[in-house]
Amino acid sequence: MYDVTIIGAGVAGIFAAHALMEAAPGLKVLVVDKGKPPRERSCPLEQGGSCQCDACEAYIGFGGLGRSEGKYNFTTDFGGELEGLLGERLAMERLDEADRILCLYGAAEAVPYRTHSSSLAARAEAGGLKLLSSTVRHLGTRLSRQVLDGFYEALSAWADFSFRTEVVSLDKNSGGFILRLSDGRTLPSKKVFLATGRSGSGWLEQLLPTLGLEARQTRLDLGIRLEMAGGQLDSILQETFETKLRYDGDGFSATTYCMNPSGRIIRKHQEGLVMADGQNFKEQGSKSANLNFTLFVPRHFPTLQEADACARQVLGKVNRGGDRLAVQKLDDLRRGRSSSPEGIRSSRIRPSIEADPGNLAEELPELYVRAAMEFLSALERLLGERLDGDTLLYALDGKFYAPRLAVDCRFQTEIEGLYAIGDCSGSTHSLSQAAASGIHAARCALGLS
Repeated sequence: MYDVTIIGAGVAGIFAAHALMEAAPGLKVLVVDKGKPPRERSCPLEQGGSCQCDACEAYIGFGGLGRSEGKYNFTTDFGGELEGLLGERLAMERLDEADRILCLYGAAEAVPYRTHSSSLAARAEAGGLKLLSSTVRHLGTRLSRQVLDGFYEALSAWADFSFRTEVVSLDKNSGGFILRLSDGRTLPSKKVFLATGRSGSGWLEQLLPTLGLEARQTRLDLGIRLEMAGGQLDSILQETFETKLRYDGDGFSATTYCMNPSGRIIRKHQEGLVMADGQNFKEQGSKSANLNFTLFVPRHFPTLQEADACARQVLGKVNRGGDRLAVQKLDDLRRGRSSSPEGIRSSRIRPSIEADPGNLAEELPELYVRAAMEFLSALERLLGERLDGDTLLYALDGKFYAPRLAVDCRFQTEIEGLYAIGDCSGSTHSLSQAAASGIHAARCALGLS
C-alpha cells in the first residue's frame, strides 16, 4: 500500500514529491510516468532532426517542460490562478517555497531579476497598457537540466519511480484507490495526485468519466510573434530586463510572452503543428541584433476537442502540411498588402528564421491581427515614437492547456484524496505556479497549513 501515488513526473509532480519528502520522510510514495528519467530524455528535434518519439521526450518524462529553458516567473500577475485559489499571501509563500527548493539543486547560479518599475507602470497605463510584474529566475537549458538531475537523485533515493509506465485504470475504494498499471501491476494507494499536464490530457479525459468527474472548459493561446530592431524598446527595457505588457481590447486581452532581447526565432514542434517560438541569446551562445516576443490572445472552449480543432484549423492553414511559417512587414500589414521575398530580404530588420512572405490578414482569423495592431498602437503611445515599419510579424505561435478540472483551495477534486495539480487542474499556466500547486497540495494532503 502506497501512502501517495503521483501520476506524472513533470514540474507539479516532482515538487509535490519533494514537499512530501521534506515534511514526512517516512511516507511510502510512488511516482508513475510514461516518459523517461532525466538523463535518458532526448528528442531528435533537439539535435536538428525530426521528431520520432512515441511520446515526445521534449515534453514527457522527469521534469516535463521544466527541462527546457527553465524560466520561473514568481508572480500572481500572470501564469495561472493561484492567487484566486489560495489568496495572495499564501500563493506567494508557495512560490517562494518553490524557489527555495530549486536553489537546493543549484538554481541560485541564475541570479533573479525583476520586471517591474513603478514609473514604467504609470507610463504604460497612460498608453492603454498594463505592466505585469514578476521576479524571474531564468535557468537556461544547461542549468535547468543540471537542477533536474540533482532533483532526481534526491527523490529517487526516497520515492519509488516507475518510468515508461502508464496508469490503465484508477478506481476509488474504501481504503483509497486501486491503480492498474501498463506493466501488469495492480497497486493500492491511500491518495493520488494527478499531475500529467497537457501531455496527458487525452488520458485524463478518458479516466474522468470512470470516476464520475467531468472536465470543464479548455484554454488555447494563439498569437503573432514579432521580431523588431533590438534597440526599439530600449526606453522601457532600461528599467526592466524584459517587459511583460497586457492590452485589453473589445472582447479580448493580449499579453506579451517570452520576450527575448538579442534572441532569435526558432520553429517549435508540438501537437503535430509547427509554430514560431523564441530563443534567448544565452541558449544560442551569440547575440542577434533583434528582439522578439509573442503576443498571445487567450480563448476558452467548452471542450478539449474544440480547442484542439481550432488550433489545427488555424495553425494547419499556415503550416500547409509542412513546417511553413508566414511573415509580413508591419508597414505592409498596415497598408493591406502582401510582403514580397524581395521586401523581406531588403528589410532593415534581418529575419532570424526562414519564413514565407505573405499577408497575415488573409491567413489568420481577424482576432489575432486586430489584437496585434491595437497592441502595437498602444506600444507606440508608450514609447512615444513609431515602430519601425520593417518590424516583422510571424504566424503563428501557440500555447496549449489541459481541460480545467474543478478543484478546491487544496487542489483536491470532488473525490476525497484525489488531487489535480499543475496543468491538470487547469488553474496553473506556468512552471512556477505548477510547482507551487504541487507543494501546496502535498502539504494539504498531510494536514499541514
